[in-house]
Order: sequence, then structure tokens, then C-alpha cells
Amino acid sequence: MRAPIALLSAALLAGATPALAQSTGPAAADDALSEATIASLRADLAAGRTTSEQVVRTYLARMARLDRTGPRLNSVVAVNPAALAEARERDAERRAGRLRGPLHGVPILLKDNIEAAGMPTTAGSLALKDNAPGRDSPVAASLRAQGAIILGKTNLSEWANFRSERSLSGWSAVGGLTRNPYALDRTTCGSSSGSGAAVAARLAPGAIGSETNGSIICPSSMTGLVGLKPTLGLIPRTRIVPISHSQDTAGPMTRTVRDAAILLSALIASDPADPATARALDHAGDYAAALDPAAIRGMRIGVIRGGQQPELLAVFAKALDTLRGAGATLVEIKPPSAEGMGAASYQVLLSEFYSDLDAYLATTRPDQVPTRSLADLIAFNAANAPRELPLFGQDIFAAAQAKPGLDDPAYRAAREKSLRLAGADGIDAMLQGNAVDLVVMISYGPAWPSDTVWGDQYEGPSGSTSAAAIAGYPHLTVPMGLVRGLPVGLSFIGTAYTEQRLLNAGYAFEQAAGLTLRPDFRPTADTGPELEPRR
Repeated sequence: MRAPIALLSAALLAGATPALAQSTGPAAADDALSEATIASLRADLAAGRTTSEQVVRTYLARMARLDRTGPRLNSVVAVNPAALAEARERDAERRAGRLRGPLHGVPILLKDNIEAAGMPTTAGSLALKDNAPGRDSPVAASLRAQGAIILGKTNLSEWANFRSERSLSGWSAVGGLTRNPYALDRTTCGSSSGSGAAVAARLAPGAIGSETNGSIICPSSMTGLVGLKPTLGLIPRTRIVPISHSQDTAGPMTRTVRDAAILLSALIASDPADPATARALDHAGDYAAALDPAAIRGMRIGVIRGGQQPELLAVFAKALDTLRGAGATLVEIKPPSAEGMGAASYQVLLSEFYSDLDAYLATTRPDQVPTRSLADLIAFNAANAPRELPLFGQDIFAAAQAKPGLDDPAYRAAREKSLRLAGADGIDAMLQGNAVDLVVMISYGPAWPSDTVWGDQYEGPSGSTSAAAIAGYPHLTVPMGLVRGLPVGLSFIGTAYTEQRLLNAGYAFEQAAGLTLRPDFRPTADTGPELEPRR
């Protein structure tokens, strides 16, 4: 079903799998190349300093050393078996002067709920392990049209973390538990867990995640990445395993703001099968070329406070000083009351999941996916409980199955309420009432321990994601530093279609802060002199 990463890479690379800490010779050169960004790879490929084949071999070698051996990140669940052949083809096209687009020859990873021909799309579930209908999602098609090489598929929280209230982020029956490369016993968050861990570990220069509420922003924050959840409707959702057509969107996860802007530009498309994208091309353009760090000068930025951990607050205070130094005017604001927003949104997600998932399953091949409905999936999980339900149950599945259809007045009322509280009476009112261009806040606190007994046990500042996710507005997170060696992110949030404004502000912060985060694959974050006995 999927190519074993260690075996495939070893076969392709004649067994070159030296230990990371002792890498020398070609492996050391590969590690140096792996530090490249999408932007620098484009320049190096154009100048002939490297080839797509060399780049793909680099990342396959790192996967062999880091993902299935060594730290065993479990971030990539399937390698594209044609990746090297496609790299050679892109190189031949480049030599002939035929470039497909700005991503020509650049490898990119896809979250394993996004369909791509040549690989299965499982959403982490054994029920979909053979789901390989041989078709591209519009996201995959856009990347290929731009010349990108889809390197493989990344692990995720199973069913995008929408199966149980007590789930363990980063775990799926197909891929196991994704480990955070900054501390292997800490969560990657979710649900785009593998995308975050893989890009942080330099297994690709960028990846595509998806978000319903926090699934791009949280793993990006906790693995030291730039993550962008775009305005809903900029990127088509067709052939992406769904949760909610009101909130789902794909988006880029990269190590720099410029790379996020490059991927955003490549993904914007209008899709007749996704009515939300009808106006997407009105907002198409080269977001990377338009990056302007000077645009932050004179920006009024609202600051939302949160959190109690002193070290986190110190990092946030330093980030605010950096924004001031870059020329922004900071305005302390309080978000308006959103009482009932979360509960209403959850009812929307339950109803839409039931409807949207059944509609997606109807497009799969019955010989590959015998489970044809949510009811079938509930029965499948129960019949395969030792492998599918070893850590947590499927209470969300059961709740969704019990919901009435989308023509139910209660569903429509919940959608109207949640959308209003998040958008017009939420983010829009906050921006207009305080005369600010965007707001900033802590994305999330540092990564919590992965707990197989209790599941996710996060406590910290309130997550920044809900309002933007429910309203369908853009949200950018940029690394702002480390708390005891664990990354934390700074969120930039605006109203609909203000991606360029957020990217400019994030880029100005990134350039002024000058941070370079690189994971060290520690076994645990819980070390230090304060834990050692005095002798």
C-alpha cells in the first residue's frame, strides 16, 4: 500500500544512512542542502548549483535517517514512488528551457487527507488504507502545474482529530504517533502533525496542511514553523477528506514567511466543484513578490493578552518590542464577548461532518473503500478496536451520526450564530472598534507531553484559532522564540482576504527578530539542572 521509507530510500541511495550527529562527507553535504528554503532552492536550481534529483535524494536520505530510524519521527506515511523519476524529468525540462512554473523541481509534502495520484489518501484510518483512486485533488494538481514534485504524504491526527474528545494529537492507526523533533516526548499538536514535524526536521522545504480549527496554526507553532490558514475559499477543498465545508481549508506550512507566500500563490484556484472558490482568482497574485517589510511602519496592531507562564510571557513581550521597533503602533485591546460561539460551531461541525464525509465516501471506489458512510466507519472501528481504538474512542463520530441533516433549522441557526460572533461581531468589530489593521497574540504555549493514558492535556493561554477558523478569515503564525527549548508562535489575524497584510507584518517581524530555529531531537524536554539531585 505504501512504500516503506527506510527501504525505499536505502534502495535509492545504496544504503547511505549515517547517524545525524556524526554525518560527514556526502551526508553532511545533504544536511547542508536540507537547510535550503523554497526560495533558495528555486535560486539554486535556476543557477545550476544543484538539481532536482539531488534535492529529492537529500530528503529521502533524511527520511531514512530520521523518520523510520534514529529519532523515528513517524511524520511521513508514504513516499511518492515516482519522486526520483519526476525529479529527473523536471531536470530534463529545465535543461531544455521548459519550466512549468515557479515551483519547478521543488519537492513538497502533502497531508494524508489530500488526494494525490500515485499514493493512497487515508486520513490516518485503516478504513481508507487502500483509498487510491488515481486522481489529483485541485491542490495536488496546482502544485504539479507549477512544477512541484509531490514527495510524499504526511501523518496526521486520525480523521483530522475529529473522532473523540479525548484524542491524542499526532496519532493515527496508519502512521502511529508523530513525534516533535524539538523533544520527542512532546506533542506536535494536530491535526497537520506530520506536516509540521517533517518540515521542522528538514525532510522537505515545505508542506501542505489543512485546518478546520487550529490544525495548521497549532502544529506550526509547536514545531517552529510559519503556518498560514488562508481565507476560506482561496484554495479548493475538492478531494480533501472533509470535516466541515464551513471551516475546512488547506494551507502552507514552511520555515519562512516568504516560502509560505510562495506556496499560497501556487495554491489559489477556482474550482467549479467548490462554490466557495468562485471569487478565488480575484485574489490571485504573487504574494512573495509583494512582500514589503516596510509596510508595517504606521500599522496599528491590536494586542490581545493571554497566558500565565512567565517564560512564555517574556518571549511575547520581546516579540511586541520587535514589532514596535519595526515601526508598528501597538494598541492594547480586549476581544468582544463570544459566549456561545464555540458550542454553536461544534454543532455545525457535527452536522457538516456527517453530511460532507458521506458525500466524500461516495466518490471513492467501493473496491478500495468498502465503508460507504459514517455509520459504516463506526462499525469498522468497533470491529477493529484493537488497532483503531487502542487509545481513545469515537464519541464524536457517534454524536455526528445522531445529528439531523443540513436542512434542520437548529443547524442553520447554529451556523448563523457562530459565524456572526466570530466575524461581524467578533474580528471585524474588534478591528473597526479599535481602528487597528490586524491583531497579534500568542499562538499557543509550548508543546505539552504526548500522553497515551489521558490524551491531550493542554493547559495554557487560550488558543488563538477559533474566531478566524469559524469566520473563515486568514491567520498567520510566525516563530517568536523558544520556551525551554520548545518553539512558540506569534499569531497575526485579520479580516477576509488580508493575506498580504498579514504576510507583510509577519515578514517584518521575522526579519527584525532574526530567529533561526533548528530542532535537536532531544528525547525529552523534562531535563535540566533543576531536576538533578544535588551532590
